[in-house]
Amino acid sequence: MKVIEVNGNNFEAEVLASNKPVIVDFNAEWCGPCRMMRPVLDRIAAGHEDIRIAAVNVDSESELAERYGIYSIPCLIAFRNGKEIGRSIGLTSEEDVLALVNQA
Repeated sequence: MKVIEVNGNNFEAEVLASNKPVIVDFNAEWCGPCRMMRPVLDRIAAGHEDIRIAAVNVDSESELAERYGIYSIPCLIAFRNGKEIGRSIGLTSEEDVLALVNQA
């Protein structure tokens, strides 16, 4: 699988209604650490069919960013069954990203 781009129109269907855990990457194009995080997320998306990876551009989706209290990026939020189960702010390792899904 690959990282899917989500926005206010498809967030509920792609993230909250997903039957798989979803890690949402809140990011921006101008953010250096966000760009460094993307290859990690690409590897997870390609190697873990049981996890979905989604990306939200906070510049174009400020309403979603505000709804989830995003003040620093990159910010990863893990969702399971429509509920937040974990959160990480800043550049992080693949192991730590996967640990977010296993928190609950």
